[in-house]
Amino acid sequence: MQLAGPTSKKSVLVTASDVLKTEGITGFYVGLSAALFRQATYTTCRLGSFNVIYDFYRSSYGTPGFGMKLVIGMASGGIGAFVGTPAEVALIRMTADGLLPPEQRRNYRHTFDALIRIVHVEGVTTLWRGAGATVTRAMIVNGTQLGTYAQAHEALLPTLGDRFLLHFVAAMISGFVTAFASLPVDIVKTRVQNSPKPTNQIKELMVVIKYEGVTALWKGFIPTYAKIGPHTVLTFIFLEQLNALYFRV
Repeated sequence: MQLAGPTSKKSVLVTASDVLKTEGITGFYVGLSAALFRQATYTTCRLGSFNVIYDFYRSSYGTPGFGMKLVIGMASGGIGAFVGTPAEVALIRMTADGLLPPEQRRNYRHTFDALIRIVHVEGVTTLWRGAGATVTRAMIVNGTQLGTYAQAHEALLPTLGDRFLLHFVAAMISGFVTAFASLPVDIVKTRVQNSPKPTNQIKELMVVIKYEGVTALWKGFIPTYAKIGPHTVLTFIFLEQLNALYFRV
């Protein structure tokens, strides 16, 4: 939906139906290896960075306020995004292949095939194409996701207690805010990284607004929240449980 351009008015269901029709059920999992590699680099780095910076700040200056939580989240997101940009480029290209004519498709077999061929054909710096857009998106996503989650967790703790329901509700609040705040940057980042030639965030942003309208910046909000909502819930539930297990041991 984000790559379809100004002429496309397809809904989530129509888009999903098209993928199923043209690529089969496996079309929904194209780029899975790149998505997993991205999680193994970007997500682990951003969550680890957040905890380290948060704990350092708390031990040095006391519990951070909401504004500082956002700043810590943005910093950790930027660090993780730079580390994870090569996986992001591979993921965007693999998932966008189905939109190209057969003769123009790259047909990467898996993540490492994509990374090796990109370096061989376009040079190693292409792995960080759109790094600025990726870092910008990550700073917004993490600032809102981690900052909002930490704040919601803190605010709801006296009411709900430190249990599963607290983590679930805080994560759903965080996921909604994150989806709304990050989608415009996500669309720009996707188009920068899928571009066959070098471009930049501002240029792509102006193109979207000029030819598709401001509301196009939130194209695909429903599938984005459908992805970010459960992802946020599961991320923080696993994180909380693994942290508890680690400190118990």
